[in-house]
Amino acid sequence: MPHFPFQRLQADLAALIAKLPPGSRLPSEPDLAADLGVSRATLREAMRTFETQGLIRRRQGAGTFVVGKPPVMEGGLEMLESMLTLARRTHLDVGPGPVSVEKISADADCASALELPPGTRLLRIARTMRADLRPVAYLVDTLPEDVLRPEELTSKFTGSVLDYLLQRGDPLTFSRTEITASNASAEVAKMLEIQRGDVLLQFSAKLFTASGKVVDYSHSYFVPGYFKFHIVRKVAG
Repeated sequence: MPHFPFQRLQADLAALIAKLPPGSRLPSEPDLAADLGVSRATLREAMRTFETQGLIRRRQGAGTFVVGKPPVMEGGLEMLESMLTLARRTHLDVGPGPVSVEKISADADCASALELPPGTRLLRIARTMRADLRPVAYLVDTLPEDVLRPEELTSKFTGSVLDYLLQRGDPLTFSRTEITASNASAEVAKMLEIQRGDVLLQFSAKLFTASGKVVDYSHSYFVPGYFKFHIVRKVAG
């Protein structure tokens, strides 16, 4: 039973986390590894499971803290909905952190995705979305300047570009989305207050109008423990 020691380690960690109230700081990594009789590398691997579930959070230079059972947003992937819509359905208080809005020139990736010449002026909107004051998603939308202007994003911006465009009456019809697991880059880890390399659920999407124009190229990074996505599929044949 080669996996038994690791499973026992996870069970011991689960018991420790369960008995501590939210906000409690776990022992330091060297002390905890010594107490459990494992290497620090093995301890980090085991702790990743609980971090992706949202039960603990590691903060650079501060330590590891118990979060408690996180709120979960659940939705089907057949219908494109904003994170705010998912939150309202589950009665969760979700909103944006500070919003970064910058004008950029289209690089090769953005130009290809938006079907525009390289160098075209674009607007990039980046923000974290927070649930119970914790960052649980990092969203980055890139749009042509003729689709959305910076001055339109007033203090009433809710954090959802999709909701804004729909409320404005834009004729949006469908989105093509790639879903992958990714490791947090230094930038994304900083925004989500997690460790670089932690596993995230990543959506990369292009949003289309009725005429087939791509109006938004977005990258969304979700902390897995806070989200549950499902899809209803027909049986082939």
